[in-house]
Amino acid sequence: MPLSHIEHILVSTDDMDKTRDWYASVLGMHEGWHPEFNFPVYWMYLGDVDIVHIGPSAKIAGSNQQTYLGRIGQDTGAGTGALDHIAFRATGLTEMKEHLKNKGVDYKERRANGQALYQLFFLDPNGIKVELNFDSSEAEGHKPEVNAANFVKQS
Repeated sequence: MPLSHIEHILVSTDDMDKTRDWYASVLGMHEGWHPEFNFPVYWMYLGDVDIVHIGPSAKIAGSNQQTYLGRIGQDTGAGTGALDHIAFRATGLTEMKEHLKNKGVDYKERRANGQALYQLFFLDPNGIKVELNFDSSEAEGHKPEVNAANFVKQS
């Protein structure tokens, strides 16, 4: 169940376009491909690697996003509250699920459309959401609680 690297950060914002434009003009990132979540997102890349994901703050998030990301509260999308989660690439899905159960960590299983990942989401002791991304080849026999393919498209 080793982790290999930080996968991305998700910035929650009240102004997605302004945030996208800032990461492009100030940090030289460019907008690129993302899987279909059936809620609005931007993925900002450095070269071929998506580094910053941008989505609506909890205050303005639609029901699909609230369900998929487990959004709670009324975050305004400003300050440190604008960081929704930190994601890591991992291996050993079955072993990690067993490990989390043994440690008493409640986790949620997710799957995005068009993305070859199976995801686990849970909270650290400070309430910071952690996302673990496993290759889809490890997903056989596992059933996500939430699958973005089941959502109605939101704009």
